Amino acid sequence: MKLNRRLFIGTGAAAAATLAAPTVFAAGHGKPRVVVVGGGAGGATAARYIAKDSKGEIDVTLIEPTRMYYTCFFSNLYLGGVKEIDDLGHSYGGLAAGGVNVVHDWATGVDRDARTVALAGGGSVPYDKLILSPGIDFVDGAVEGWDLSAQNAMPHAYKGGSQTELLKAQLAAMPEGGTFAMVAPPNPYRCPPGPYERVSMVAHFLKANNPTAKIIVADPKPKFSKMALFQEGWAEHYEGMIDWIGDDFGGGNVAVDPDAMTVSIDGEVTKVDVCNVIPAMKAGRIAELAGVTDGNWAPVNAADMSTKADADIYVLGDASQQGDMPKSGFSANSQAKVCANAVRGALTGSKVFPAKFSNTCWSLIDTNDGVKVGATYEATDEKIAKVDGFISATGESAEVRKATYEESEGWYAGITADMFG
Repeated sequence: MKLNRRLFIGTGAAAAATLAAPTVFAAGHGKPRVVVVGGGAGGATAARYIAKDSKGEIDVTLIEPTRMYYTCFFSNLYLGGVKEIDDLGHSYGGLAAGGVNVVHDWATGVDRDARTVALAGGGSVPYDKLILSPGIDFVDGAVEGWDLSAQNAMPHAYKGGSQTELLKAQLAAMPEGGTFAMVAPPNPYRCPPGPYERVSMVAHFLKANNPTAKIIVADPKPKFSKMALFQEGWAEHYEGMIDWIGDDFGGGNVAVDPDAMTVSIDGEVTKVDVCNVIPAMKAGRIAELAGVTDGNWAPVNAADMSTKADADIYVLGDASQQGDMPKSGFSANSQAKVCANAVRGALTGSKVFPAKFSNTCWSLIDTNDGVKVGATYEATDEKIAKVDGFISATGESAEVRKATYEESEGWYAGITADMFG
């Protein structure tokens, strides 16, 4: 699968949704209004496509607290010294220039009866259709001894920007021969930044800067995505540096002490120098406040990403419970195009195309040693269902692995252009 920027944008634009009976907006207050909460791969893409394709017929407002968006995808490469933090930052100027009203504020509540979104700064924004793409928050008590008050001592680095920079600074300050520990998350989790690519990139950085350091991974899962590929790469590039402890060996029985900087794995306490705690995840808080979650996630209809709880509220990306797609930036971008087409059709009567989805997740193990996994999907009555898939093979040549990494670079350029214009 060869993917470049032009192909990504071109094929992605055709991936749109189908509605059984699209309803046309009944004018009563001027243009129909779409509010999008969350300016990541899902929200930014949906806002841009609705504004662009409606040619001004729909009023689009994006609510996003940060003025600069730092991608979680490729953030592991920053930890590994392959990228700089500025390579990951993107502004919202292109969206504003494309007709999106960008509001930098926190969405603090949703009144579904009044169809308004409350803002932390005061006031509210009315909507006819509401798209939520808030990413993830963490499940309270998921890791014994850790909560958000400990994120400076033991960062999660699972939201791009300052947390990523903090973890990188802690890595750089590790003493010679020190210990880096990761508490890996249970399924399902946001990826990227995948935990196992992160282990690889931390090892890449330490091999160059602190070669006697050790890495411990406590994992509540008995196996993980691309496991054979990662373990092959760790053995080849980082022999003796990484100790992965799965559930069979107590990886799920973990507690941390941020004050003492210790990690307890199945009762054995280890002093560590850096600890990356990645807790169990749930939908971003605004989805819960909107009343569209059931448990940790927001169930959606596969054909258009509308929620089961409210047909006029849609949830994209990590926060959604949609079926077989992973919680990735590629997935969120793919879902956003389906949703944008469906919303535009519902509000203006424009053509709505059958829903098709795709995803690829790349991981970098060492310099030019890239691997990938991906699939295509379709909408069924029950869920987004996997149609077919692919994965890198163990033992691939250096040329193939380099080409895979270069493919990921093309994808990054493509998706960020697709999101922000």
